[in-house]
Formats: sequence, C-alpha cells, structure tokens
Amino acid sequence: MNSKRWIAIIAAAALLVVSIGVNSLSYIFTRDFTSFWDSINDPSMLTENVIEQGRGSERIAVLSLDGVIQDVPSSLFSDAGYDHQFFMSQLDSIYEDPTVKGVVLVVNSPGGGVMESSDIYDAIRSIQTDREIPFYVAMGGMAASGGYYVSAPAEKIFVHPETITGSIGVIMESVNYAKLAEKYGIDFNTIKTGPYKDIMSGSREMTEEERNMLQEMINDSYERFVDIVADGRHMSVEDVKKVADGRIMNGRQAIEAGLADEAGKPGDAIVAMKEDFGLEDASVFEYASSDSFGSLFGVKLDGLFGRNVETELIGKLLSDYDAPQMMYLYGEK
Repeated sequence: MNSKRWIAIIAAAALLVVSIGVNSLSYIFTRDFTSFWDSINDPSMLTENVIEQGRGSERIAVLSLDGVIQDVPSSLFSDAGYDHQFFMSQLDSIYEDPTVKGVVLVVNSPGGGVMESSDIYDAIRSIQTDREIPFYVAMGGMAASGGYYVSAPAEKIFVHPETITGSIGVIMESVNYAKLAEKYGIDFNTIKTGPYKDIMSGSREMTEEERNMLQEMINDSYERFVDIVADGRHMSVEDVKKVADGRIMNGRQAIEAGLADEAGKPGDAIVAMKEDFGLEDASVFEYASSDSFGSLFGVKLDGLFGRNVETELIGKLLSDYDAPQMMYLYGEK
C-alpha cells in the first residue's frame, strides 16, 4: 500500500473520531441525558410532528413508505432508506392510540420482500377491523408490486397521472456466475445432504425439476397477492388476473383498471378523509424517529477510498444473490 493510501486512511480515521466526539458532546449537552440514554436503548422510539393543528382531540396520522420494502440491518455508513421495524412501530402506535381516527399512507416504493409486505398488510387490516380506522393511500412516483400489495386494502387510493403502479406478481431470481467464476479461477466446493440443498445456486445450472418446485411456490404467493387485491378493490379474481400479469401502468390506466380511485396527491387524500369521515377538526401529524446513538455519527467513508469497478461488480453478484428469495418487486433488487 503506497503512502498516499495510508495518508487517506489516517485522515479518514481522524475525521471520523473528531466527528463522533463533536456530535456526541453536542448531543449530550443539548438534550436531557435520560432521553439520550433511552434513545440508545430504544432506537425505535417515536416522536410526532404536527402537520396541521386541529381544534379537537381526533387526529389523522400520515405515514410515509419510501423505498424497497425489506427488513435489512442498517449500517452506520450506508444511506438512510426504508426501515421496516420503524414503519411497523408506527402501525403498532396507531393501533394503540385512541385519538387516531384515520390514516393517510403515502407510498413511493417498487415493492420488496414477500414477508415484509405481508407484515404491513396484516397490520393495516388489524387496524381497519379491530379499531375501525380507515386508510387512504396516496401513491407517489412509484407504488408497484409490493408497493401496491400494501396499498390494496385502503378504502380509497389516489394516484398521480405519472405514478408507476401495478406490477402485480411475484419474482424470484438468481445469477448463474459459474462462467464468470471460471474466468477468474474461482472453484466451488459444495458438500450437501440432499440433491436440492443448493437449489438456485449461482455455481451451476438449474434443473427442470428444481424450476418446477420453485414455480409452485411462486404460484402460491401469486394467488395470495391476487386474492388480496380482489378483496381490497372489491373485484373478482378473474378481473384482477386480467391485469395481474406483471404489467405496469400509469395513474390513468390504474383508475381505468379499477386499481385506483381518483387522481390526487397526499394533500388531496387528507382533505378527502376529513370530508368523508367528519374529521374536519382533526389534527394531522406524522411520526419521526427519536435521535439514536447511530445518529451521532455524521461521517460516511464511502467514496474516500479508491474503487475498483470490476471487483465491486463481482462482489455484488456474490453477495446480492447469496440467498434468493421471493419478492413482490418491480425493477432491480
């Protein structure tokens, strides 16, 4: 390693230490220490931001679902994205809060994991049935696949004319990188207890029997997706399947297909909910995550060091497809 690289590493380490120290001292001396300690032990603690102050005790919660719906651990040095546990904690709070009388869910997502989407759907349905709290959805630039899955139970769906939605279906994919590995002299030594233990392995071709086994799994998840849309949109299964072939559509097409109700933005959804449910005096608020210990670190090291695009590509192939899974997802993983 040359001297310039060592200098870069030392400078980055020094910058990180200084940033941690300054931010930590500032945090501790400007906030109540008990709250600081609580936030470390419970990073999912919620605070509330008032969007519109009402005149009564009734309230409308605005939730934002932004990004790929996956329950993945966050990293100190990674960009902020969708936080599944944080989102689920918001739904739990709504379920327990007697002042919440309506929810506007703003969706901007290409979808994501089958399990995570199902978690959200089940929580929404519990709130609707047990608490009789209505949900309105306002779709952003994209609410496709799993993004539509979690929107389907809403009493009303608003779309922008340029919204990309639909993509009703399930996908499961892997990459066969055996030839690439051979090029770089990578050997795979697989020891397994059965012929299917390495199913969808990237180191070999998939057999037809294996493909049929996986297709049966995919079909089960697809039928559940279709049933959820049919139930939420009050459509027949046959009508849903006419557009549930993975196709995407814009806002106008979604309304014509019965997958959305009218054109509008989040503000329109809030106004409509107030009018439709007699909540004209309700306050409108959103949740925010309390500052946690992780928020003390304001420095990212990504980009400070040299990059090797070829190495990154190989690393991405070997890591992203390490454990293939069923996804309600439009676009790239």
